Amino acid sequence: MKIGTTTATRKIRAMAKRIRVLPGGTSASKTFSLVLILIDLALTDKQTKLTSIVSESFPHLKRGAMRDFLNIVKGLNIYKEKEWNKTDSIYTFETGSQIEFFSADQSDKVRGARRDRLFINEANNIKFDAFEQLEVRTKEIIWLDWNPSSSFWYYEEIKGKRTDVEELTLTYKDNEALDIEIVKSIEQRKNRKDWWKVYGLGQLGELEGQIYKHWRIIDKVPYEARLERRWLDFGYTNDPSAIGDVYYYNGGWILNEQLYQKGMSNKRLADFLNALENPEATVVADSAEPKSIDEIRSYGLTVVPSKKGKDSVKNNIQIVQDQPISVTKRSLNIIKEQRNYLWLVDKNGKVLNEEDPACANHHMAGIRYALSTLGRLKQEASYWDRIFEKELLPPKKQLFNKEL
Repeated sequence: MKIGTTTATRKIRAMAKRIRVLPGGTSASKTFSLVLILIDLALTDKQTKLTSIVSESFPHLKRGAMRDFLNIVKGLNIYKEKEWNKTDSIYTFETGSQIEFFSADQSDKVRGARRDRLFINEANNIKFDAFEQLEVRTKEIIWLDWNPSSSFWYYEEIKGKRTDVEELTLTYKDNEALDIEIVKSIEQRKNRKDWWKVYGLGQLGELEGQIYKHWRIIDKVPYEARLERRWLDFGYTNDPSAIGDVYYYNGGWILNEQLYQKGMSNKRLADFLNALENPEATVVADSAEPKSIDEIRSYGLTVVPSKKGKDSVKNNIQIVQDQPISVTKRSLNIIKEQRNYLWLVDKNGKVLNEEDPACANHHMAGIRYALSTLGRLKQEASYWDRIFEKELLPPKKQLFNKEL
């Protein structure tokens, strides 16, 4: 079988120590190359081996390393349906070797049986204790990869303290298979010093311009949580439509992703919203599309426009920053946008007080729409009174919880 021949793949295959770490920039083919190599090893094993591929959550695995794995084995025409155990996420090769997938939040798996090889995808998002439990139960080789946006346990507990560690930095230039348009997009950000250092050059940095910090990731929405708002940011051809829920729980807010998809017409959006649990929930949508809001309302949904005006984005970002926020682990696009949502930086590297338009902000915008209506009920009641007076909504008690 022929394995990819990018520079990234060749460099990874040349590594020799037990713990092989791959910090690197965006589109460097770290994960894809590693999955290719692990498949090749499983196909050529002389003795049966078990490889574990682990990430912070199972949804992250399904949309990342597991999807790459299935695409590769199917693309190489070696996939056999009967060998893919969907329940346990284990694939068995003709050699008897297996590749399994599980998340670092599965404590029984982390502290479970031993394996021969281990790949921790985006290791900066798992806890040091989870790494240690996995590492001591791995007989042979361990690979770790991540984008080095900030220091974490590897730099503090592993690097320079162990002799069995080999580090390799990869960038987009190591991936010759990368589409030229993606290369151009990456290189257009060279003027953004912090971003370029991390995602362009693959070097350890600090995204000082990150807008939202310290959001917690939780397993799921607690049963006792109260749904307060639903957001809708419109997209279609180039951008996805984004829908999510805002819950109130124990003095803070919980965000839960519902949709992140291109090509959604207003009718399809309305059908999707009506099919969700609690379709009567108030949806706060982008006021830049009043015609779309009116059409979606015609399907029996309660939709209100977001409030926009001078400094509204900046002010609403401040409202969100002031809130204690948690995100469900299934909300991958919320998590990804939040981690890469940055302030604009000028040519001199100065952080400006406005969002960087190059960052994906579909959920981030929707979250502003929703939380800002909850944070300003008293001070801006007149705005919402005008909405009610125009009979755009049912009676007030259906929009606002009396406790807020």
